[in-house]
Amino acid sequence: MDVYTIYADHKEGVNAHWFVAEMKKFLSKMEKNGAIESFRITRMKLGFRSMDLPEFRIDMEFKGLQQLDDAMTNVIRNDDDIEKEHKGFNHLVDVETIQHFLYRDFPDD
Repeated sequence: MDVYTIYADHKEGVNAHWFVAEMKKFLSKMEKNGAIESFRITRMKLGFRSMDLPEFRIDMEFKGLQQLDDAMTNVIRNDDDIEKEHKGFNHLVDVETIQHFLYRDFPDD
């Protein structure tokens, strides 16, 4: 599996529960449509960290890079009216804190 990870904080004045609810709307629709295999949203516990990372981590699992590329294309093309959910959480993210990472299972099969 390939794991696309996003670290981000919500904008000031945005409720954390609302932030996560909006993310879940988008990611659940992507999962239901088969665009992603699964997702997980986690929050920093008690601010415990060894480096300055944003508070929330979103992991999305993909079978491979083609599925990831197809998922991004679906958002751009607005397949299944997905852009509504994407904007629903995207405008809540503090863009100064967002970080993206791509991991893979290792070693390869």
